[in-house]
Amino acid sequence: MLRKSLLNFLILPFSLVPWLWVGTLVDSKANALPGQSTEEVSTWIKAHPTLRPGVGERLFVQKSDTAAQRFTFLASVLPPGKVAFTQDRGRIRTERITMYDAINGMSVARLQESLRVIYSLDVYQDYDRAQVVYQYPNQSTINSARHAKTPIREALQGELRVGDRYVYWVEVAQPKAGKAFTGQMTILLKTDLDKLEAELRTR
Repeated sequence: MLRKSLLNFLILPFSLVPWLWVGTLVDSKANALPGQSTEEVSTWIKAHPTLRPGVGERLFVQKSDTAAQRFTFLASVLPPGKVAFTQDRGRIRTERITMYDAINGMSVARLQESLRVIYSLDVYQDYDRAQVVYQYPNQSTINSARHAKTPIREALQGELRVGDRYVYWVEVAQPKAGKAFTGQMTILLKTDLDKLEAELRTR
């Protein structure tokens, strides 16, 4: 059942990941996460059976079967949200999975399965047990977006969760009518929670 679920959520939309690797994906362990060095994370990305960076790709990986289906993975030394200066350029602070699927649609469940496939059961369980500290949009944001005629603000649905190890930010662009096509799952350091939460509450 787990293998079928992984196939439906992540592998089938991106045929670049062959059937041969399903067992490896299920058993994979997270070896590089925010807080580790850029070299450690770069080496992990290079060896990862799902990420498989192309020529010239190091901390940013992009895959696409068609224009209607895209997957990207980004490891960054910068905190999430608005660009901020950092003196430590040798340590990863954020890792983000972004998916776009105009054929099958996007959901929080698919992003959750992507987290589990790319990292490990331990990381997924940390996310699953994490406390939700902020959800959006609230009614005030919805009313403001409708008044300003900015439907994208109303469409963005997301939450911040604080786990024992990391903070998780998940977001899906869900229109009022029809299915969502794009979403992102970000893992970040706890030290960057306050900055991101403040920006999400005021954007």
